[in-house]
Amino acid sequence: MKPEISVVTTLYMSAPYLLEFVRRTIHSVEAITENYEVIFVSDGPTDNAPELVKELSLINSKIRLIELSRNFGHHNAIMAGLEFSNGSFVFIIDSDLEESPEDILVFYKTLQSQEGIDSIYGYQENRKGGLFEKISGWIFYSLLAWISDFPIRRNIVMSRLMTRNYVDKLLSFTEREFIFAGLIELLGFSTIGLPIKKLHKGSSTYTLKRKIDLFVNAVTSMSAKPLWLIFKSGITITAIAFSIFAIFLIRYFIGGPSVIGWPSLILSIWMIGGIIISFLGIIAVYLSKIFSEVKGRPRYIVSKITPSLEKK
Repeated sequence: MKPEISVVTTLYMSAPYLLEFVRRTIHSVEAITENYEVIFVSDGPTDNAPELVKELSLINSKIRLIELSRNFGHHNAIMAGLEFSNGSFVFIIDSDLEESPEDILVFYKTLQSQEGIDSIYGYQENRKGGLFEKISGWIFYSLLAWISDFPIRRNIVMSRLMTRNYVDKLLSFTEREFIFAGLIELLGFSTIGLPIKKLHKGSSTYTLKRKIDLFVNAVTSMSAKPLWLIFKSGITITAIAFSIFAIFLIRYFIGGPSVIGWPSLILSIWMIGGIIISFLGIIAVYLSKIFSEVKGRPRYIVSKITPSLEKK
C-alpha cells in the first residue's frame, strides 16, 4: 500500500538527537495518518547513527535506512531520499532537532486547506545563532541575491512538505552540481512559506569552510554571472587602456611631457591583459555550461538499504 506521508531526513553526526527525533517525528506523523514511512539517508557519518536506525527498523518496519557508499553531501543525500520515497506527501527535515518535527502538523493542515498549493516551506523570521552567524547569513543571502539569475528566499530552512507531483518534477532535474534551494526556485509551482522557530544547539557541522564551499557551489551552479563579470572586467580594462593610450598619443604629437618607455610598457601589459581576460571570459562561459554536465557522474551511490526498499 502506498504511504500517505514519507518523511525524509539525513544522518550525519546526529546520533545524540536520533532517538528523540524518531519519537517526536512518529508521534507527529501518526497524528495525521498511520500510513507513513520514515526514510533515513546515511551520508557517511562517523558515529553510530546508522546502527541505531537499523535497531529501530526492527521495532518499526516503517523506518528505513539508505546507506550511501561515502559522504556525497547533504543536498545529494536529500535527493537520494526523495528518489526512494513513495508517499503522496513528502516531508523533508534535518534530524538534528534544530527544526521541530511537530511542524509537519501545521504544514499538512495548511497544505490541505490551501487549494492549488504544491509545497509548504519553513523560514526563520529572526535568524538563529550569535552575531557572526547572523551577519554571515545576511552577507550570504545578499551576495547570492545580487549574483544569482533569480530571487532567492532568505533564511529558509530544510523543513518542507511537498506533494507527490511536486517531488516528481523536482527529481526531473539531473544537475550534478546544485544546491537544493536553487532547484526549488528553478522548479516554480505554487508554494507558501510559514515562519518557524529554529533552535540553536550550540554547534554546527557547517563549519566556516563548509559555508564558504556552499556559497561557491551555490554561485557557480545557479548563475553564469561571475563569468560574465570576468568578461566585462576585461572589456573595461581594455577600454581604459585604449583611452589612456590615446591621451599619451595626443600628448606626444602636441609635444607635451612624457616618460619614454614606461607608458608604452604599462599600457601594453594592460591592453594585452584586458584582451586576454575578455577572450578567456567568453571561453569560460561556454565551458561552464559543458563542464558540470559532461562528466555524467551519479549524484550518489547506495551501498545498502535496510530493510529492502525499491527505487521509484
